[in-house]
Amino acid sequence: MIVERLWVGNALRNFNYLIVCPETGEALAIDPVDHQNTLATAKKNGWEITQILNTHEHHDHIGGNPAVVAATGAKVIAHHQASSRIPGMDRGVQAGDVIKVGKSVELECLDTPGHTMCHICLLAHADQPALFSGDTLFNAGAGNVHNGGNVQALYTSFVDQLARLPDRTRVYPGHDYIETNLGFTLDREPDNDCAESLLEQVSGHDPHNALVTTMAQEKRHNTFLRLTSSSVIARLREAFPELPENPDAQTVFTKLRELRNRW
Repeated sequence: MIVERLWVGNALRNFNYLIVCPETGEALAIDPVDHQNTLATAKKNGWEITQILNTHEHHDHIGGNPAVVAATGAKVIAHHQASSRIPGMDRGVQAGDVIKVGKSVELECLDTPGHTMCHICLLAHADQPALFSGDTLFNAGAGNVHNGGNVQALYTSFVDQLARLPDRTRVYPGHDYIETNLGFTLDREPDNDCAESLLEQVSGHDPHNALVTTMAQEKRHNTFLRLTSSSVIARLREAFPELPENPDAQTVFTKLRELRNRW
């Protein structure tokens, strides 16, 4: 499996992806809002884009669909309940469905509501697993729920699905927010040495060559995966004095998301 990550360079700091079968050159484009770069990259490498996967329905993820479809005839795939929100959708997928790319690439669909209620993550069962997480899981962060989402659903997606992935799973999110997110981690958990070290490493980084983290790393520096940390809870109770001494994990997640909204 070839993974080509494309930095969009827009104000929202999007990443697009091409997932390519090395045997056939067939490619799946994930959220190709920068259709020009997506098409040019495929042409330069001799790849044929046959499918598009939209992780969710927001414009900065589906806006490039028409141009890519017009140029390639690619079929548009998205959450099975998103057809009214994503024009020209050809295939609706749900949890457990598999998207095949060429002869050798298979991507499992995870139904991960929260950022929106029709959000798909893709899990590649390769030698080293890879998660294409859209706007659900970011490097060192979690998606917001401002535009059609639900924080309880996001918590469930994190705890019941993402946190259970193998530690070696590589994380490929829909945006480059790692510096800001690590800053939030350190605001919430000032003694997190892993987050401090990583922030020094990525400070002022070139997003064309952004770091690829693993789930093992995320569990060390992503506040939204550290819901039982005594430091996180102590700082949270300073912001929310009404919280009990040992709040449940969902409450911790919800309050962290509330703080991140205004941080």
